[in-house]
Amino acid sequence: MGDKKTRAAAAARRASADDRRRAIRSLLGYARPHRMTFLAGFLCTFLAIAADLLQPYIVKIAIDDAIPLGTRAIPLLIGLGAAYLSLAGVGLFFTYWQGVMMQRAGQGIVAQLRNDLFGHISGQSMSFFDRHPIGSLVTNESSDTETINQFFTQVLLSLVRDGLSIVMIIGFMFYLDVTLALYCLILFPVIFIIAALYRKMLRSAYQKARSQLSRLIAFIAENLAGMSLIQTYHQEKEQIGRFAERNGRYLGDSLREVRGTILFNRSFDLLGNVSVALVVWLGGYAVLDRTFEFGVLYAFISYIRQFFQPINQITQQWNTFQSTLVSMDRLWRIFRVEPEVRDPAPEDTKELGADRVEGRIDFNNIRFSYVDEQEVLRDLDLHIRPGEFVGIVGTTGAGKSSLVNLLARFYDVKKGSIRIDGVDIRRLTLDSLHRIVGLVQQEPFLYSGTVLDNVRLFREDITREEVVQACKAVGADAMIARLKHGYDTRLSERGSGLSAGERQLVSFARILVFKPKILILDEATANLDSHTERLIQQALDRVSLGRTTLVIAHRLSTIMHADRIIVMQQGRIVEEGTHGRLLAAGGCYAELHSHSLRKVRGGGIG
Repeated sequence: MGDKKTRAAAAARRASADDRRRAIRSLLGYARPHRMTFLAGFLCTFLAIAADLLQPYIVKIAIDDAIPLGTRAIPLLIGLGAAYLSLAGVGLFFTYWQGVMMQRAGQGIVAQLRNDLFGHISGQSMSFFDRHPIGSLVTNESSDTETINQFFTQVLLSLVRDGLSIVMIIGFMFYLDVTLALYCLILFPVIFIIAALYRKMLRSAYQKARSQLSRLIAFIAENLAGMSLIQTYHQEKEQIGRFAERNGRYLGDSLREVRGTILFNRSFDLLGNVSVALVVWLGGYAVLDRTFEFGVLYAFISYIRQFFQPINQITQQWNTFQSTLVSMDRLWRIFRVEPEVRDPAPEDTKELGADRVEGRIDFNNIRFSYVDEQEVLRDLDLHIRPGEFVGIVGTTGAGKSSLVNLLARFYDVKKGSIRIDGVDIRRLTLDSLHRIVGLVQQEPFLYSGTVLDNVRLFREDITREEVVQACKAVGADAMIARLKHGYDTRLSERGSGLSAGERQLVSFARILVFKPKILILDEATANLDSHTERLIQQALDRVSLGRTTLVIAHRLSTIMHADRIIVMQQGRIVEEGTHGRLLAAGGCYAELHSHSLRKVRGGGIG
């Protein structure tokens, strides 16, 4: 048993390592188009470092070669001073361009990465969003991509600049004195031992802190989205307590991360001071014995101090590097998710032009479940004629919304098929399907933008006149005319400032603008007052002519005039017929109708 667990753990580690290598290769692929910019940045880095490292050598020449000459060395000292200032100017110039080049490349990489990530997430099936909290996806799109930006603009720059600095400093030290340089290299094994000891601890600390931050952001996003519910049920203290608990865990992991980083960096500071003391001790004796020039000792001390500066800089980037690895892992897990609902292969694709669609819908022995072994729809068989108006009713959990989610192909059936005009919808591209099938949901979503943009969803090919005509058809025109700037009034996120009914009217006008042949209204009148419901009902009567219409009804009054009413229960159709026939049958529908009447009489929503 223990051997199996060990083998499983080893296999998991190998899989994780393979995933990380693939993630790194994928990330480097984003850097490839910017390779010339990186090369230019690295050249500027080399020239800036060379200018900085030549400065101590100029001082060494001044001490050992110029000052002993007395007043005769004044022209030489002036020349050396001018050279020193020129090198400082050259270093500043190339350091500036090094930063510009690296930022240009890094920002370009991350801009493309964000675009690809947003496009990838947008192309996912609804099941993806069932599994991934919105807060975590926001973290992926903002924080994780910014961490990768820091990798290119900070970590990679540090590795090149500081790594090159170390090599060039060692070269200058060996040029000055081979013996003293070899003594300094004794410290290299100590550096690697310290790095190896701290590496695992720091990586674990960074991963824990990042995970806690992601959970914290997801919790915040969830609570802000449901703030009205929290305040309605006076759950502020409870949620504040839960937030404080999560925030405390993040604080604890962050402090452990900071302690490890400080201890790591201070170890190198101590090592640098020991090295300077060693150089002063050995070089000082050599100067006193006149086997070593004082200018060489000065340059050596300058180089040994500069030697530990790039090492310290590299170690200070360790946290960013660890965060980059974590972010790459997280982004790679998102990028490797393939949509469960995808366009068919070109050879399997069927064309069904929106202008030629009749609107016949066939649900053929459908089986469907969101979670394995928990079927929501069971052998459902339903056939809808072109232009038919069908109401769908049933208690919560009966499978009403699942039925229309499958027709819109937010999910795919597990068994059976759904056909429009005899064509399996899995053989239609998602774009062509969504031009045929239009959906109005119970909670309409409005974007930050004008009323005009919200109706036409920012598509410039839809004219203002078409938008106005659609709004008039649903009775939204009068409401929009009362707004300060009419159709050019800017709405805030989710359309705050408009009532639920007004938001629904805008959403309903949106569906008319796109002219789908099949309309789905998912509880679209559940949150409307009686007056607005009448407006929707009137609009429905107009737009349903010549269109196949499916209405999931919370208020039975919405579908009383339907050609056919489907009654669902536990994933099956248990009754179907007109309003009058179903009432006469005295079954489930009659019971729902009776319950609806009792709510009306009691002052509830009918």
